[in-house]
Amino acid sequence: QVQLEQSGGGSVQTGESLKLSCTASGMISSIYAMDYYRQAPGKQRELVAGVNRNGSANYADSVLGRFTISRNVAENTIYLQMNRLKPEDTAIYYCHADVIMGAGLPPFPYWGQGTQVTVST
Repeated sequence: QVQLEQSGGGSVQTGESLKLSCTASGMISSIYAMDYYRQAPGKQRELVAGVNRNGSANYADSVLGRFTISRNVAENTIYLQMNRLKPEDTAIYYCHADVIMGAGLPPFPYWGQGTQVTVST
């Protein structure tokens, strides 16, 4: 199987920064894109940022210019640098990866355990 181990998160004040990381391990042949999603209380889970194997990244409009996602392909790890945090960034952040576990197998989605990010005024 595959595990996604998340770290980072915590409580900060408006304007401060946090960095999240996520490492995939287990039966991995290759990984397509790795992403961060977030879910705030009473809201649907939404895509925050994603990066593919080639390093091409995409961002939600709400975080563009403030968050930066990067990826270490060799270590199956992604990082999300979050700057100029706002109270509306408060949510549980989940790592996601589409993992191929062997030749000829389709990608399968895996999720991390989630990490809380709280931004206070």
